[in-house]
Amino acid sequence: MIVVFGSINIDLVARVARFPTPGETLAAQSFAVYAGGKGANQALGAALAGAAVQLHGAVGRDVFGQIALELLIAGGVELTGVARVAEPTGCATILVNALAENSIVVAAGANARAEPEAVPDVALGAATTLVLQQEVPEAANASLMARARNRGARIVLNAAPARAVPLDVLRRLDVLVVNESEAAALAMLHRWPTDPLAFAAAAAALMPQLAVVVTLGGKGAIACRAGERLSAAAPEVQVVDTTGAGDAFVGAFAAALDRRAALRAALARAVAAGSLACTRHGAQRSLPDAAAIEGLLPQVATTSA
Repeated sequence: MIVVFGSINIDLVARVARFPTPGETLAAQSFAVYAGGKGANQALGAALAGAAVQLHGAVGRDVFGQIALELLIAGGVELTGVARVAEPTGCATILVNALAENSIVVAAGANARAEPEAVPDVALGAATTLVLQQEVPEAANASLMARARNRGARIVLNAAPARAVPLDVLRRLDVLVVNESEAAALAMLHRWPTDPLAFAAAAAALMPQLAVVVTLGGKGAIACRAGERLSAAAPEVQVVDTTGAGDAFVGAFAAALDRRAALRAALARAVAAGSLACTRHGAQRSLPDAAAIEGLLPQVATTSA
């Protein structure tokens, strides 16, 4: 079983020819409202990839709260751990340019009220994969991480958005997933190499229990653990929107690990899922199901790095 503790948002997405400069107003080519939030996206991504998933977090009592949960309900994610609170539902304002790049500003809203104590101990046993991100308070993640480690759960942290992650936190993890900019921030903090593969190898060498995964956008992803170095090349796809690709990667990766897949197999499935998410607009609506991932999997080349 996968337990996701994290953010649940509404995404307000405007498509523009280019990003505006400071003080500039641009006319958007289109505008849409989507369900989002890293916690919700990764929970749905894991469920669509075939895992049993519980999501814990918080939404507001506003109209956005129901919109934020609709696709999760349809995708079979268990939502009994999602609280309704007085604060407004979290909101991400997203600009997508003509190159399918995105720029995102997030207002935490109800996510700041996500309570780790609401996750029951019974959900944190050895058969659980706990998935965390960094759109909820740091103290909430730390509290839940400590309980999960004591009870034997596997812990996956997607250290996004970037913020300082101390060594004592990294030592509690089984898997760390970062993109290139998040890897560079951690490398600067801990005086590790900034090259993605060298960063992953240095962190994994210091903490032998830890698998370090770095996503590389259109180049795929790499992973290092205890001397094992893997690279998975992304297949060629028609990219229309990269929003949610990282969450698709994490969801599929967690689902594979939860089925006791080897690191190599989990990395390949995650790259396939992330690639597929780039071919559709939005975050949750772009998440692929298990059949789509299987279909693209033969095109993902995984090698020893």
